[in-house]
Amino acid sequence: MKKTNSFHGYCVLMTFCMLLLVARSQLTSDFYKTTCPNLLSIVRKEVQSAIKTEMRMAASLLRLHFHDCFVNGCDASILLDGSDGEKFAFPNLNSARGFEVIDQIKSSVESACSGVVSCADILAIAARDSVLLSGGPSWKVLLGRRDALVANQTGANNGLPSPFETLDEIIKKFANVGLNVTDVVSLSGGHTIGLARCVTFTNRLFNFSGTGAADSTMDTSMASDLENLCPVNGDGNETTALDRNSTDSFDNHYFQNLLNGKGLLSSDQLLFSNSTTIIKTLVQSYSATSALFFADFASSMIKMGNITPLTGSSGQIRNNCRVVNS
Repeated sequence: MKKTNSFHGYCVLMTFCMLLLVARSQLTSDFYKTTCPNLLSIVRKEVQSAIKTEMRMAASLLRLHFHDCFVNGCDASILLDGSDGEKFAFPNLNSARGFEVIDQIKSSVESACSGVVSCADILAIAARDSVLLSGGPSWKVLLGRRDALVANQTGANNGLPSPFETLDEIIKKFANVGLNVTDVVSLSGGHTIGLARCVTFTNRLFNFSGTGAADSTMDTSMASDLENLCPVNGDGNETTALDRNSTDSFDNHYFQNLLNGKGLLSSDQLLFSNSTTIIKTLVQSYSATSALFFADFASSMIKMGNITPLTGSSGQIRNNCRVVNS
């Protein structure tokens, strides 16, 4: 009998310990409340300064967080230097930007509270502030992530959604990291700010799917403008607004453009022109009601920020976001 009671007590103790471990591994909005109380205001000030210098930086910082989380979770692996790093993966090469801004934020944070705040958490806060300062929604950023010790270039090449993929392929990549079709549509709305290079959409302009003409789902006057901007054999790094006629404002105009055939990337326009009823209805709903888009976008950002974070004793708090601590 004593043996049974002893075993029961052991099970209760182990269950308690496991629950404690789970609780400690979860992200919380007040993670740095005592260790770095001014963190949010420090990051906000630096992001504000960066956007004031270059409005496009808001979109770049949002994209950094996105491209980080889709590869091994939100662990700041995208920030690591090195030829085998994620920076040199095809989706990020000559495309991912804002690394110097993250360096500046990290420097300011380190001056206030050295060795405490992860680069992964800085990316998450900077993404939220970029959206808010561009006129978009705010949300409570959950914190407590730690930084990766390695990058994953192959994972970036294979796991990041591409503007050239089918909608089914994009949905599958979102599903692989625990995100659903609502997340696909709402997070695509992040393209309401920022620019895209000619190389990411010229496939739609001159011989789309072997037709010898532009993509028939693209507005004809827009196609004409883009053909002049991005001629055959032109500079593939030339840029134009992702959200035509609303470049820098975080709003629902992106979805209104999709209804009118003015989505820039193939992966944008597919959401309306070649999608299921559910996805098409979401696009129509977001185009009509910015409050719904804002609410779903904020919810999806919180979900994305919670993709397999390193917590507890995993990873480290990098002193320099570009390199692992020596």
